[in-house]
Amino acid sequence: MPHVATPNTEQKILAIGEYPAIGLADARAKREEAKKQLANGIDPSTAKKAAKAASQDAAANSFEVIAREWHETHMANKTADHAKKTLLNLERDVFPWLGRMPIVNIEAPDVLAAVKRIEQRGANEIASKTRRANGQVFRYAITTGRAVRNPVPDLQGAFVPTTVKHHAAISDPVQIGALLRACEGYTGHFTTHCALRLSFLVMLRPGEVRKAEWSEIDLERAEWRIPAAKMKMREEHISPLSRQALAIFEESKPLTGTGHFVFPSVRSNARPMSETPAPALK
Repeated sequence: MPHVATPNTEQKILAIGEYPAIGLADARAKREEAKKQLANGIDPSTAKKAAKAASQDAAANSFEVIAREWHETHMANKTADHAKKTLLNLERDVFPWLGRMPIVNIEAPDVLAAVKRIEQRGANEIASKTRRANGQVFRYAITTGRAVRNPVPDLQGAFVPTTVKHHAAISDPVQIGALLRACEGYTGHFTTHCALRLSFLVMLRPGEVRKAEWSEIDLERAEWRIPAAKMKMREEHISPLSRQALAIFEESKPLTGTGHFVFPSVRSNARPMSETPAPALK
C-alpha cells in the first residue's frame, strides 16, 4: 500500500492489491500510474472509485441484462413456447458475443456479425427472428433511458431474404367439389373418414383436427374449446359446431369416446392420428 500525498491535503493511502495476487511489477506500474495522476491534479483513490462505479454501471446496462429484462416484460403476454424459443435463440446466438457489452457501445457491425453466424449454418428464419428480437431489445433500452439509438435498422438489406413457403390451396370450385367427393367416398379407417369430413366443417388446421380431445368437445353447447397453448394463442379458441359437425362427433363417440383423443392412431389409442396423408387422397 504506497503512501500517496495529494496536493494541499494530508497524506492518503492507496490500496493497490494484496500480494501475491498483485505481483511486484504490477504494483510498481500502478504506483507510477498513481504518481502521474497526482501530477495532473487527480486523486488516485477517487479515480479508482469512479472507474469501479463505471464498470459496475456498464455491467448493469449490458446487452444481456437489458435483453432478459425486455424478455420478462415483453413476453408476459406471449405463449410459453414462443417466449422459450425467443430466449433460447438469444442465449445460444447472441449473448456469447454481445451479452457482456454495454448496450450503448454496440454498433451495427456487432449485430451483423452475430446474426450472420446464424445464417452461416443455414438457419435463415431463426436469423430473421433473432434480428427482430435484437431490434426490440434496443427499442426497450431507448424507452428506459439506457440507449440513444437502435442500430438494427441500419442493417436493412444485409441479410439473406427469408423465403416463405406457401402451401398450395385449391380455389377452383370444380377441384373443391372433387376433393369433397373424394373425402366422402374414402373407404379407409372409420376415424380417418370422420376426421376428413370434419375438416371442412370447422376450418381448423389439420393438426388441430388430428389432435382433437374429447375433453375439449362440449356437445350440449355445440362448442369445441381448444386451449390457448395448443393453438399458440393467448386465449382459448372456441369453435362453434354446426349440426353436421355435431353429427360426426356423435358418430365417433361410441368408438373412441372412452379414450383421450377423438381420432386416435390406428396402432395406439394413446396417440393421435398420424399426420401421414390418407392413401386415397395422396
